[in-house]
Amino acid sequence: MSGTYRESGPADPADGTDGVRLTAIGGEFVDPAEEALFRTSRLAESRRHARIVFAASVILNSLFLLSDWRFAGTPHFVVAVAARFVVIALSLACLVAVQFAHTPRRADAVYMVWQWGTAAAVSVLVTSQSDLALFVVMLLPTILYLAVPLPFAFLVAGGIGASVMLCAAYLGEGAPLQFMAGLGLAVATLNVTLMVVVGRANRMERHFWSAARAAQDVSDRLKASEDTLEKTFEAVPLPLVVARLDDGRHVKSNAAARRFYGARLEDVPRNLCEVCLSPEAAATFLGRLRTEGSVTDFETSVILGDGSERQVVAAAAAIPLPPAPHFVAALVDVTERRAAEQRARYAAAHDALTGLPNRAAFHERLSEALATRRPGQGICLMLIDLDGLKDINDTLGHDAGDAALMETAHRLDALLDRQGILARLGGDEFVAVVQGEDPLAVGRRLAQNILAELRRPILHAGRHFATRASIGLASCPEHDCAYGELMKDADLALYAAKQQGRNRMVVYAPAMRQAVLERVALNRAIRAALVEDQIVPYYQPKVSFATGRIEGVEALVRWRRTPHSVLSPSSFEGALTDPELAVLIGERMVRRVATDVRGWIEAGHPCGRIAINLAPAQFTHRDLAATLLRQFHAAGVDPSRFDVEITETVFLGRSSDHVAPILDELYQAGVRIALDDFGTGYAGLIHLKQLPIDTIKIDQSFVKDIERDAFDTAIVCAVIELGSKLGMHVVAEGLETAGQARFLKEQGCDLAQGFFFFRPLDATEMAQVLRGETDDVAAARLARLHEA
Repeated sequence: MSGTYRESGPADPADGTDGVRLTAIGGEFVDPAEEALFRTSRLAESRRHARIVFAASVILNSLFLLSDWRFAGTPHFVVAVAARFVVIALSLACLVAVQFAHTPRRADAVYMVWQWGTAAAVSVLVTSQSDLALFVVMLLPTILYLAVPLPFAFLVAGGIGASVMLCAAYLGEGAPLQFMAGLGLAVATLNVTLMVVVGRANRMERHFWSAARAAQDVSDRLKASEDTLEKTFEAVPLPLVVARLDDGRHVKSNAAARRFYGARLEDVPRNLCEVCLSPEAAATFLGRLRTEGSVTDFETSVILGDGSERQVVAAAAAIPLPPAPHFVAALVDVTERRAAEQRARYAAAHDALTGLPNRAAFHERLSEALATRRPGQGICLMLIDLDGLKDINDTLGHDAGDAALMETAHRLDALLDRQGILARLGGDEFVAVVQGEDPLAVGRRLAQNILAELRRPILHAGRHFATRASIGLASCPEHDCAYGELMKDADLALYAAKQQGRNRMVVYAPAMRQAVLERVALNRAIRAALVEDQIVPYYQPKVSFATGRIEGVEALVRWRRTPHSVLSPSSFEGALTDPELAVLIGERMVRRVATDVRGWIEAGHPCGRIAINLAPAQFTHRDLAATLLRQFHAAGVDPSRFDVEITETVFLGRSSDHVAPILDELYQAGVRIALDDFGTGYAGLIHLKQLPIDTIKIDQSFVKDIERDAFDTAIVCAVIELGSKLGMHVVAEGLETAGQARFLKEQGCDLAQGFFFFRPLDATEMAQVLRGETDDVAAARLARLHEA
């Protein structure tokens, strides 16, 4: 009974088959856990079955008790009655006890008590050895096998045990051996047959139970799947609609679709696509579905239940649902996204302040205009730069500057009257394009109108202010027809307008580009010269009129292109106006001059104070003073050995606010300040008052004609007198003749420099002059002064 077998069936995930594993004889599950699950699931049924058996036992044995009265008066009567009462009482007790058996183990205990108790009591009854008793010997094991819901092992044990007890009680002592053998064989055959019957019944019952459970599992999974699918269908945030493919009628929709359409879709009486889409879009959509089976990225607009229109992207697929093909469609509402994209595209192509097209959009539109230009038609490009916008921002605030830009954009747009292209390139720069048969003439007239229109005052926050503009013009085909080249032409013309005094219009000329090319070439050459150490200082001594001695030296920048070619600053003046190059040249000069001065000091040569020129472009760096002092200290020379010379042009640029702090820092460190080219700039007297200036240098343009021009004579005399009263040194530049020297000495000028005394000398020549500085040399120099 311990053997097992496996019923044939599909593969089992655990061991290669999927059959129900049952014991070979008993037909029970091999797996104890599965058998326990089976018995637990069948507990209610087995208890109901047991109650029927127990009740039938009570009834039948009560009836049998009546029939036992036939034995009244015989010795067997008492035994039979007692046995009947025992069976009845036991059945009643088990009928009650099984009501409280809530587990298979407890129920089995009740069944076994009844099984063995009944077998024992009936064994007493069959001692009568009547024909009925023989029938009971064969009947009771059958009842115990077939009617008691016990595990197979307990059934076999109870059946065999009952058969043995019944046979023993029935045969008694002295029974014929042949009868005993026959009865034993019959009982054994009965037990084997009943085992087979019970085993088969067990197998069928467990097969049925397994099949029912599997079917229930499948049903549960299917129901769960359907429930999940339904919930997923409803929970999808995208509108989903299922409709018939042939006529487009609505079948099913989710909550998102009902919210989106704002109506009961099932109440739509006609083709859903035709209700929501335009006829053309509906025909295209359904046609693609029917021919291709699916549609993706179908962008269109839909009409909702309230009549509003939304932009959507639809995707759909045909599905074979009986009785006819259907399709499921999903919609993505992209109305806000498209609006956001439109806003982003607008923002990417337009200036946020003025609303005009920006540089990128202008590039695209002008390129297209140039590419599609018709024969005989031309294009005029105007670069418009507002003059003085920084002053408006600084004096009236950035809100006033923004107002100026917006008003400028408005006025320019009104002048163009949407006949051309208008854009803001950034900052204070606008650009306009006009087209026509004579675009340059049209552009000239428009530029004059723009200049006149921008002169009209602007009212902002109760205050009036005016703007000015510089305009550069270039045209195609007169100048260039490539976008980049035409822009360069207009930019060069704009630069020329600014150089000529601003608030004007200038048309591009090829010579402008040549000047730029020359400037670029010069800057490139100067950079190479810096790398090759060709930028060197030359020195021009300053001679005292009182002593004839060298009282100081001015370091002059020179470009030594070859050993025999040395260029003065006038040859590369353009490079000195470049902020980056000016700083590089200035740093190179300070480094070289400081090194030379340290050599002269170490050699014991008196050189006085060394003057270094600072270009206006160097003042764009606020740390200029710190940089100079750091270089002086790096060379091991005290800053008090140096003067810095500045011109009044340093007060004209945007870095003018930095000048005073830089000069104050240098002055505190011992550096003295000289105002070069005095009288050639503007507001020189205010600078003398506000800045720590020690020395005034008279420009050589006044010294040159001092003997012939009364105006120059008066200026020089006034400057010398001014310096004397202010306690400043006065230095005359460009001294070339004895007459000039005599006049300056008589007027009380302190120092002079020029070819009359020394031409600019390189470091070696300057060292030689300093080494030859003796009393004899000084006497000779004084003699020349007296002769002058």
